[in-house]
Amino acid sequence: MAAVYETIIIGGGIAGLQAAIQLGRMGHRILVVDSEAGRSVLCKSYHNVIGWPDGISGQELRRLGRLQAARYGAELLKGEALSVNKEKELFAVSVRDEAAANEKTLYRSHTLLIATGVMDRFPQLTGLVECLGLSIYVCPDCDGYEISAKHTIVLGSGDTGARMALTLSYFTDKLVYVNHEQHTVDPDLMLRLEEKRIECIGEPIGRILTAPGKEGVFQGVKLASGRLVPGEKAFIAFGGNEVRSSIVAGLGVQLYENKHIVTDPRSKMTNIHGVWAAGDIGVHSEQLTIAMGEGSQAAIWIHKELLRMAAGRVEAEPVRS
Repeated sequence: MAAVYETIIIGGGIAGLQAAIQLGRMGHRILVVDSEAGRSVLCKSYHNVIGWPDGISGQELRRLGRLQAARYGAELLKGEALSVNKEKELFAVSVRDEAAANEKTLYRSHTLLIATGVMDRFPQLTGLVECLGLSIYVCPDCDGYEISAKHTIVLGSGDTGARMALTLSYFTDKLVYVNHEQHTVDPDLMLRLEEKRIECIGEPIGRILTAPGKEGVFQGVKLASGRLVPGEKAFIAFGGNEVRSSIVAGLGVQLYENKHIVTDPRSKMTNIHGVWAAGDIGVHSEQLTIAMGEGSQAAIWIHKELLRMAAGRVEAEPVRS
């Protein structure tokens, strides 16, 4: 059998890398499995992170995080985690390993951290991804400030987009909602949009308009009918985001109805002893800074558990004190 890791972290985004740094500094042998297809890969700039007043891209944060984690001995593997099973006292993670010509490889560990996150659903419109985090946003808590008093278009679907437009009315009164998928909007929401004087256009988007020669500068949309809707900024709100918790299906990890993973508020351990979850896969405000904190929080409690294991005092229940 190949060498056993003390911890395998599934997901090398913000929460996973922060946990890897913390555990590496504590001298543990860890493996980070990352498909490099997470939410933070797409965001061109985070604006609400202390120390980065002019913004920092998700890719740059991940690059720096990988370098830092590797400095403390973390092993980083690019691949897709396919399944997780329990083998007596160990967890076995099946990985489609890119470095091994996408062959399936089995890695084992004493503990496990799930940091697989969430992926937003949105249509494949040319120019949209290039603008994410720069002039098209996802989270009003993160980036509502960026649209202050600016002409803003909500690109969305049904009630989800309508609610986003109403939320954003706190920051600007220059709003248009394009119901791209033309799903029915609840009459009460329509009434509130009318009260806020937010135009609701039930028509598909043909393409995103961007400034020629300027990366990530949104200028509006061209609808399928040919109508041009100008704008300075935009938010997406289509609903149906992918909560990436299916990896734990075989372990009996408890999920909420929305498929996010249930964890102990203090330790971030799940109902399965030895399995933790951190970041957007759990339940919080889906903020980068919170994901970072949860990665550290989980790592601290994983360290405590590894010490108990080393001392031969494995407890039957999740660590809570």
